Amino acid sequence: MKEIVTLLDSSNAAIVMRQNLKPVEGDNAVIFPPTFADVGYNIDELTDADGRVTGNVCLIDSVGSQANRMEPLFKCAPYSQLIPQVQVTIPRTGEIVDILDAGHRVADAVVRFSELSEAIQDAFLAAKHGDTTLLARLAPTSLIFGCWDSRGTGVKLPRIVRATVRAHNVHKLTRSAQFTPALDDYEAAFDKLTDAEKKKLPDAGMGHVPAPAALGGVLIDGQSVLFREAVLSLAALRQLSGTDDTATATLRQYILGLALVTFTAPQDTFLRMGCELTADPERPATWELVHHDGSREGFTLTHQQALDFARQSADTFGVEALRSVEFDAKAAKEALKKAKKEE
Repeated sequence: MKEIVTLLDSSNAAIVMRQNLKPVEGDNAVIFPPTFADVGYNIDELTDADGRVTGNVCLIDSVGSQANRMEPLFKCAPYSQLIPQVQVTIPRTGEIVDILDAGHRVADAVVRFSELSEAIQDAFLAAKHGDTTLLARLAPTSLIFGCWDSRGTGVKLPRIVRATVRAHNVHKLTRSAQFTPALDDYEAAFDKLTDAEKKKLPDAGMGHVPAPAALGGVLIDGQSVLFREAVLSLAALRQLSGTDDTATATLRQYILGLALVTFTAPQDTFLRMGCELTADPERPATWELVHHDGSREGFTLTHQQALDFARQSADTFGVEALRSVEFDAKAAKEALKKAKKEE
């Protein structure tokens, strides 16, 4: 455990993991990246000094998406014991939202406009003045994966753990489709149809409908490189502090334990339909501890070791039990009125 604590030394900048991936289909497979409004696939061309295209980089999974895949780990045992569990009930609908599923984490509206509103405000104000202990006691994953209280105190906390999945040198494809109805001639099934009704047959699923060309995924061939890159920023972690040196050390060790658990946990292979990725057994992942002077050394830590350290650190820090709170529609409505006045 003492060796893990030394990661917090000021000489260490980050832990970096690079993992080569492979589609479950194997070599020369087509995978489907995420699509973005007005962009489609996020593919950037690489050029040389003369402006000639030398390759491309395709985003397969963004920093935000990766965080959303890692954070829910703490909803399940044994990880759920490491952090306070917060659930918000919507009285009018009965819906229950887990803070780990809220897009903006502790700064999300569903949590801010709840019975925790005052506690969240106090925690962000304390963080603004250099003490992040209250936030760690309320929602520690908001420190690990970052959050921005954009509609409140304005406090913005950087990500301590970030990851992305990218592919180099992909080939963008298109696809087309054609709907063929069960009956070749639906008109014959009716006594009589008006011209207007005949035109509406395809809209009702009773006519041939050719689909226009659409995005058809990207081809990963022998020239492509598909990989996941993750960074645990020890420098960002050291920005966290408590009310004194002892509180600061306890806080940092607690967050380090949680960060190492997420960093070493096995990742789900399913990113989205048509994009299932596993580790490439022929090219093992590399783990490095990067120092502030730029030097690097191999880093080894098993997930079980990270979990044991996290448990010990959580016991020392103290973790509160489940908090079940209600959404405050009245407070949310007041915020709507205020926003309307500002417009």
